[in-house]
Amino acid sequence: MSKARLMQGNEACAEAAIAAGVNFFAGYPITPSTEIAETMAKLLPQHGGKFIQMEDEIASMGAILGASLAGCKVMDATSGPGFSLKQELIGYAACAEIPCVLVDVQRVGPSTGQPTAPSQGDVMQVRWGTHGDHPVIALSPWSVRETYDATVMAVNYAERFRTPVMLLMDEMVGHLREKVELPEKVDIYPRRKPTKTRAEGYQPFAPEEDLVPNVADFGEGYHIHVTGLIHDETGFPVGSPKVTEDSIRRLHEKIERAGEEIIHTESYFMEDAEYAVVSFGGTARTAYEAVREARAAGRKVGLVRLMTIWPFADKVIAELAAKVKGIVVAELNYGQIVHEVRRAANGACPVSLCGKYNMRAFEPGEILASIHEMVKEVEG
Repeated sequence: MSKARLMQGNEACAEAAIAAGVNFFAGYPITPSTEIAETMAKLLPQHGGKFIQMEDEIASMGAILGASLAGCKVMDATSGPGFSLKQELIGYAACAEIPCVLVDVQRVGPSTGQPTAPSQGDVMQVRWGTHGDHPVIALSPWSVRETYDATVMAVNYAERFRTPVMLLMDEMVGHLREKVELPEKVDIYPRRKPTKTRAEGYQPFAPEEDLVPNVADFGEGYHIHVTGLIHDETGFPVGSPKVTEDSIRRLHEKIERAGEEIIHTESYFMEDAEYAVVSFGGTARTAYEAVREARAAGRKVGLVRLMTIWPFADKVIAELAAKVKGIVVAELNYGQIVHEVRRAANGACPVSLCGKYNMRAFEPGEILASIHEMVKEVEG
């Protein structure tokens, strides 16, 4: 481990990206993610990488996709309004299987909203923001150190599965400063390379056993065609129902098959819990304190924290719902993840929302009150 440092979440994100091998960053400054771009602008050139500030959010997304196709490991960082503008190119990256990491440091919306206030209102947009059927990987850290680890994980997942990966932060974690000790070295997943030559019949989008293709980078001597149209293993568009169905299914299955590798959760005080709080990101910090206070008052309450937001932890929630008498979902929005929790719980126990959307982060007492309401609802 390195020496202890006082570090901001956004700074940890940038330094982790560089440690994971990111050597190209394009972005457009937007609160509350700007410190990521500032840190990358300062440090990335010192590590042989390229930083470029583009004219807008759309251009920055296009720039990282082009750089990724040319062999770079890439990242962009934004907040809600910028994330909205990037949706078409996120879909393009999913269809063309272009590795990239996009950080969304959430703020209050919709539209310009409240630029400096925390929110977790982009949860559903991360999953369903761009049109069509495609999977997504989204991670949500709750601390500065975990932001570092999750960023490394995001870069590795992008390369491993050749897909866009979202780091779903929030203003609380992005601007939080904590004492951290960072690892001297991290595990890095290398860029996938072709296993056949052109003479051996190499096809850039032919899937390997894990359903992920080894697409050559531009400039490596292969003939590569990249398109947002549905394409076959050659990379060229094909107007075929079978190819369309097979392509969309493979995009999903390459992520679904690796669910146990991708989906991460943590549980606290769950050994004897009769009730549970489900939360994520910065709000989970407050939920943890609320659960501690509930236990101090004699309530058997635990916390399940979603570290991976998408793919959703269906199995974890289903098992939780079968064990406890009730679940409270604490999230800093009008109610988004609560719908996924209810779906996964499938009626096994009541699920209630503890939501907030007034520019302010939760106080432990607010979540504690929702816990007491759930107990009253169940036990009378």
